[in-house]
Amino acid sequence: MNTSSIYSAAQLADYIERVGFLPLLDSGIDGFTAEALVDEDCRYTQLPEGGWDWPLWKWKGSIIKDGGCVYGRFFAGKAGFVSRAWWPMLCSYRRHKYAAPALGSIEEAVLLTLQEHGSMITRELRAACGLGPKTRSRFDTYITRLQMECRIVTEDFVYPLDRHNREYGWGWALLTTPEQLYGPQSCLCEVAPDEAFARMAEHIGQCVPWASERQIARLLR
Repeated sequence: MNTSSIYSAAQLADYIERVGFLPLLDSGIDGFTAEALVDEDCRYTQLPEGGWDWPLWKWKGSIIKDGGCVYGRFFAGKAGFVSRAWWPMLCSYRRHKYAAPALGSIEEAVLLTLQEHGSMITRELRAACGLGPKTRSRFDTYITRLQMECRIVTEDFVYPLDRHNREYGWGWALLTTPEQLYGPQSCLCEVAPDEAFARMAEHIGQCVPWASERQIARLLR
């Protein structure tokens, strides 16, 4: 995984395409995060006059819209990138491992709502599923679970605007299904789920040879 410091969204996108999998922040594997790879100037910084600057955080939307990788909470419930080349294998393995949402469940309502509306931010999606603000924490758990199952992904990030029409804040994830964003064929895999897992684990082991089998398995499961 030898690389010089990354200074731009384009460089990070190229790197993700090469390694296939890249958690955004903590991954449980030393050095195997986007945060660890970018130049210090691109990491989180608190500004003297207040507020913050974090180029890496702002790159996420442009990298997703470029279309070369998929973004969501795919690694032990934490966010990260998966290249389009490796996505079918992760999707095949995860959907085989986790049962499809039960009829009448909140998870099923989420998927049906996204299929009807295309894409929505979380609070709009929660309201469309008939849930109020007090269910926010529980609903976030459903959303994370569906992302871990590779059933929903992040299409982009939406930011509120200040009185000068400038974006601010952390932004809201615009959620959709991978079938709607990339097409039904994007989730089809030619190998069996167990073989997909073995190939992914071997590939990550080649990219980060200092990682243990247990660390890699935890990342993928």
